[in-house]
Amino acid sequence: MLNIINTRRSTRLWTEKTVSEQDINKIIEAGMNAPSAGNEQPWYFIVIDDKEVLAKASLFNPHGSFVKNAPVAVLVCADRRLDKFPGVDYWVQDCSAAVENMLLAACCLGLGGVWTSIYPLKERMEGFSGLFNLPEEVVPFALVALGYPARSMDNPKSRFNPSRILRNRWE
Repeated sequence: MLNIINTRRSTRLWTEKTVSEQDINKIIEAGMNAPSAGNEQPWYFIVIDDKEVLAKASLFNPHGSFVKNAPVAVLVCADRRLDKFPGVDYWVQDCSAAVENMLLAACCLGLGGVWTSIYPLKERMEGFSGLFNLPEEVVPFALVALGYPARSMDNPKSRFNPSRILRNRWE
C-alpha cells in the first residue's frame, strides 16, 4: 500500500482499452469505503462512458480538455439532504477521501486516473449540474477520469520534503 501511495501520479493520457465494469465497481466501492464524518456517506457516483457526454464534460474545466479522451470517468457528487451536521460542510472532506480512495484503487488495478476539480467553482458546478440533471441539493464535487495509462510512470520522484515537518509547534 505504501508503494501505491508513494508512486501514484495523475494520468491524463490513456489507451483506448475499455475499463471493465468489475474494475469500475471496485474503484467506486473503494470510494464508498472512505471515512466520512459521523459515517454520513454523502456521496453519489455517476459513471460516464458515453464519449459525447465526456466531450461535453471536458468543456466545463479549462484545464480538463483531456477528459474527453478518457475511456470512463466518475462524477462524484454530494447529496446535501444527507447532512448529519447542518451548517457544517463535512461532505467536502468526505468526498475528498472518497476520491483519493478511488485514485489509489485505480492504481492498484493497473489503471491511471486524475482528479479534476468542480467544487467550489460556481461555473463548473452549474455546468455539471445542468449536464447531469442533478437535483438542487446535489453538489457536483469532482470528476475522476480513468483508463489504462498510455505512458509508463516508472520511478516517479518522491515528494517527501522533511522541511515541511514540524514538531509540537510552528518554528
